[in-house]
Amino acid sequence: MWQGEIVAIHVASAAAAPMRPVEEVRAVPGRGLEGDRYFAGQGTYSAKAGPHREVTLIELEALEAIQRDAGITLGLAESRRNLVTRGVPLSHLVGREFLVGTVRLRGIKLCEPCLHMERLSGRAGVCSALVHRGGLNAQVLEEGVVRVGDVVRPAE
Repeated sequence: MWQGEIVAIHVASAAAAPMRPVEEVRAVPGRGLEGDRYFAGQGTYSAKAGPHREVTLIELEALEAIQRDAGITLGLAESRRNLVTRGVPLSHLVGREFLVGTVRLRGIKLCEPCLHMERLSGRAGVCSALVHRGGLNAQVLEEGVVRVGDVVRPAE
């Protein structure tokens, strides 16, 4: 049994807008994270609607790995992911329910990196460095507030 934590939360108000850090955010089923571009239908990929656009997560360990393995330093916000975790095996959560604090989420699919993220970050090679470790797309199942420092664990 594993247990991890949320180390950072980021939202952006519109497509391509800079991600800004927040200490907490309300998660709403069918919408995502309040204040985020996908919640408002303003994201780059909002036309491809579905539950996989509600919340994105990435492992801090993946960002550390691309710095170590490829020499690419990508800031937490530059990953374009909403939640940055530590100690959470995100690839194992596809098709599974898990808790972030008291908020229940379901892993939908791996969140592979895209050229849009690479262009916005200005870091050449970031897409190839993050292949298969770009994070997780998740669906909000129960409304609640997610906070920096919240425990992440499998749902029972």
